[in-house]
Amino acid sequence: MRNACAALAAVLMISGCAMTLPVKGQSGDGSETFTGSATGQIDGAGTLSIVSNKGRTCKGDFVYITRREGSGTFTCSDGQSGPFTFVSTGTRGTGSGTLGGKPFTFSFG
Repeated sequence: MRNACAALAAVLMISGCAMTLPVKGQSGDGSETFTGSATGQIDGAGTLSIVSNKGRTCKGDFVYITRREGSGTFTCSDGQSGPFTFVSTGTRGTGSGTLGGKPFTFSFG
């Protein structure tokens, strides 16, 4: 059994095991909503991509700081950028941040 588990772990690491989850959120004042996806890698890094109802696209890279918490930075098509943080169970989570100094919240999974 141990050999089977070790073999499975090795295959997952070699294949670049990643998990992609849906993302949805909104600006702090509710005037802008967005949807997208978050992809996490087995090494604790990942990407977050969103598109807003106003046509703005934003992409960010993140890293897990602990097993449950991570942070990253967005850069958007309109030139705005900002940091975000999140808490995750592994398959679901919530987060918040700022874009151009304005707050936003999101959930994933």
